[in-house]
Amino acid sequence: MDWVSGLTVYFVLWWLVLFMVLPWGIRTIDAEDVAKGQAPSAPVQPRIVTKMLITTGITAVLWILVEGVILSGWISFRVDS
Repeated sequence: MDWVSGLTVYFVLWWLVLFMVLPWGIRTIDAEDVAKGQAPSAPVQPRIVTKMLITTGITAVLWILVEGVILSGWISFRVDS
């Protein structure tokens, strides 16, 4: 796999993992603490940077596994003609 394909796989995996990590540890605002114009389902402390770092770590491990499977030949994306 060339570097562009590897980067593309990493990019797609990163976004998939981010959407799985985003709901972790979310606490919403209590009904009486809602300011005017604010959704009651808004998170109190979203900790986006922490979740992005966690996402990067998980994605690195998953990417190594996917890259290993592809390079080993277990899964081939080449079309035989």
